[in-house]
Amino acid sequence: MFKALAGICLLHLTTIFFLFWATIDDAWWFTENLYTDLWGRWVMENNDNVWVYMDIPTSYRKDYLQAVQAFAVLSCLFAVFSLCVFICQLFTLGKGKRFTISGVVQLISCFCIMVALSVYTDHFHRDEKNGWYGWSYIMAWFGWLLTLFTGIMYIILRKRVD
Repeated sequence: MFKALAGICLLHLTTIFFLFWATIDDAWWFTENLYTDLWGRWVMENNDNVWVYMDIPTSYRKDYLQAVQAFAVLSCLFAVFSLCVFICQLFTLGKGKRFTISGVVQLISCFCIMVALSVYTDHFHRDEKNGWYGWSYIMAWFGWLLTLFTGIMYIILRKRVD
């Protein structure tokens, strides 16, 4: 049983890593001379391989950008809180009880990253044909999948420790 619990904690830590990586890293959208994330953009100046940090352009709707930022950060916070709740429930729940609270908090984290990704996909880079989504965007989708899986797993999981 200890190996199963260690595996669950490792899976949860991997989920948290993906969510933090996606939120912090600077690879949500690429073009040949630009890459951007949730917080800023880097532009190559004069094709001399010097990257310059710039603010997000004013053509982006600020309310949508702030919503994506907020939901991405909330997803990270809920995932960390869910792990803390899981560890607390591990020591306080009786035999045969479900980890419902940690599962619900993890599903809230899943919902938050899904909203952030959905808003980003729908409202940014729609008209740009020469770019592509970066690895942070893809890692955010992997984080969404893992939060969904672990959230459902926590709700189904029963404590079977003697």
